[in-house]
Amino acid sequence: MHELSLAGGILRVLEQTRARDPFERVTHLRLEAGALCGVEMASLRFALQAIAPDTCLEGAHIEIDEPPGSAWCLPCGQNVAITSRLDPCPLCGGYQLQPTGGTELRVVDMQVV
Repeated sequence: MHELSLAGGILRVLEQTRARDPFERVTHLRLEAGALCGVEMASLRFALQAIAPDTCLEGAHIEIDEPPGSAWCLPCGQNVAITSRLDPCPLCGGYQLQPTGGTELRVVDMQVV
């Protein structure tokens, strides 16, 4: 389950932020995990909750936004919405798509005390 590794990386980002700008703990964490980023949201949420005890993330409300995927279709020359990297172009049915959005996994913001 690579979501546990991702959760560890997110915690490292929070701890690095904490070292620069001291705070006691995170009360609210908002992440963005796009539809094409390859992350199972329930597993990521579980992993974050599993590693949270005795860290600055303990007790935090975790919100995960899931922006839709988009891709550039080479044959059409159009930007199209897709839900999976395996989707064909909804306009021409082609499979020569280059993802342009929804591939990100990032910390959007957090509230701390």
